[in-house]
Amino acid sequence: MSSQKAERIHTIVIGAGQAGLSVGHALQARRVDVLILDANVRIGDAWRHRWDSLRLFTPAKFDGLAGLPFPADPNYFPTKDEMADYLESYARHFALPVRSSTRVTRLTRTGDTLLVETTGGTYEAADVVVAMANYQSPVTPAFAGQLDPRIRQIQSAEYRNPAQLAEGDVLIVGAGNSGAEIALDARDGHRVWLAGRDTGQVPFRIGGLAARLLLGRLMLRGIFHHLLTVDTPIGRRVRAKALHRAAPLIRTRRTELAAADVVRVPRVTGVTAGMPALADGRVLESVRNVIWCTGYHPGFSWIDLPIFDANGEPRHTKGIAADLRGLYFVGLHFLYAFSSTMIHGVSRDAARVADAIAARHSSSAESARRMTISSGARLPARV
Repeated sequence: MSSQKAERIHTIVIGAGQAGLSVGHALQARRVDVLILDANVRIGDAWRHRWDSLRLFTPAKFDGLAGLPFPADPNYFPTKDEMADYLESYARHFALPVRSSTRVTRLTRTGDTLLVETTGGTYEAADVVVAMANYQSPVTPAFAGQLDPRIRQIQSAEYRNPAQLAEGDVLIVGAGNSGAEIALDARDGHRVWLAGRDTGQVPFRIGGLAARLLLGRLMLRGIFHHLLTVDTPIGRRVRAKALHRAAPLIRTRRTELAAADVVRVPRVTGVTAGMPALADGRVLESVRNVIWCTGYHPGFSWIDLPIFDANGEPRHTKGIAADLRGLYFVGLHFLYAFSSTMIHGVSRDAARVADAIAARHSSSAESARRMTISSGARLPARV
């Protein structure tokens, strides 16, 4: 740790995406001293750095955070850059205290104080909110290093557009939403193979009339937001499966993949003579590009605290860390409800955590006041 004197802030929020900004706004409304730290240069860069054709799965009427609607037609599906710009404008609108280009390298504690070590110095805080999703560190199979060096390998997090690809066939490894959308995007001038199990698909087009009638009221506001929560038996059952299973295809349809001549194949199990080998024994000898859409690690190795379970997931109850006062999480998959990682769902989780922090802050202030009274010290006049 640096010898430089630590800066004292009551509450540190790590991450300035939709989760972190929501927490910052909620704490600000409760008059809690807060600072938001983010590794990116600009607010919204986590969205800007995704593939060029990406659009949100939810229409604009569900894409605004607390206090500021998304500025678009309610049924419009924003692009990833429009979402990034909205987050930047949200922080500016509410004058949220964001310190960018500041990567957190370690989170630990000494006594009752949490220490946040960053590339820009060290902070001491009574409370810390980790406002980040579970999707921080891309996962690549160990056998990736055995592929022929002439094959261009790209992580889904690094893919932007087909211009990055070498001439020849493209293999997308992982057939979830990212894999399917990138498969359609990469097909221009390339033969595309999509490897992995069929994850299923939602039973309607998200931009169609059925979605307009059902998606909002029934699915997003109803089932995902109020029924599938950790407080309901069905929600707890779904959560146990959802944490370890890919979601069904939301925008991309199987018929669209077939019409685009995307070839569906079984999962990739290894490498034969430098080329990807499939579960059915085939070897794809024509592949010259591999795009890995094989998921993420939570990426919380910098949290040096005893809060993780056997699966590497943080132990918490609705975002409040178990057995460790002052630590909170917002933005995790199914933190409270199926909607917790959705734009319209994160504000509720942020408000709950902000309430807990404000209550703790108020309790600590009252305890200090009582100690001052018992010591006979003169109190300042209350305003």
